[in-house]
Amino acid sequence: MPARRLTPPNHGAPSDWRPVVAHYEKTFARHGASPKGVDWPDGRDLEARFAVQLEVARHVPPGRRIRLLDVGCGPGLLIDYLEQVDRASAFDYVGIDLSPTMIEAARGRWPEHAFHVHDLTSDPTAFGQFDIAIMNGVLTERVSLTESQMGELARRIVRSAYAATTVGLAFNVMSKHVDFERDDLFHWGFDEVASFLKSDVTRHFDFRSAYGLYEYTVHAWHEFQRPPPLGRQEWWSR
Repeated sequence: MPARRLTPPNHGAPSDWRPVVAHYEKTFARHGASPKGVDWPDGRDLEARFAVQLEVARHVPPGRRIRLLDVGCGPGLLIDYLEQVDRASAFDYVGIDLSPTMIEAARGRWPEHAFHVHDLTSDPTAFGQFDIAIMNGVLTERVSLTESQMGELARRIVRSAYAATTVGLAFNVMSKHVDFERDDLFHWGFDEVASFLKSDVTRHFDFRSAYGLYEYTVHAWHEFQRPPPLGRQEWWSR
């Protein structure tokens, strides 16, 4: 069945995001629908990012397709990955991006999926509510924005993406525990992110920084993620 086209409430990039959107449109014009086209230098690293972020889907209740919102979807490379690992059929996918150029490319590549030009912060549930949301690369580059400007944009979009979900959100940012910080990247410290999430989003979160890159992934959950109990026997009271 063809993807249903919904009319989003607005089109185009809000002025605050325009330097970032313009940057990615330039890399896409140069390299096309590829990791380099969304300014990732290495496809293996992008594969690792997707795998770690999709761990948020493990806690969706079993027995149905997972409603997935891909925020900053670009040309739809997450679908390429899902097809490669034979998981595409497990998801009801919707991609959104601020760039009409990216959305046009994504629709051309994957016409069976839904893609929309949409500012998530204007209406987090414009396309319904999702189990999970993925934001890959949305908060790693600030280009010409100041750290303060990018920090405010990051907080706004994380709050909005979390509001669009019922299970959880995954996003990546550059770590501050690096050899040096690049002026064009967004390095957001663990403590600052943890404080923001606890006060504005959720206290149920974890950080993943062991997948070999100078970044980390945040999983932010609506419910705590305690391991299942061993059984009825209270082993500690023997």
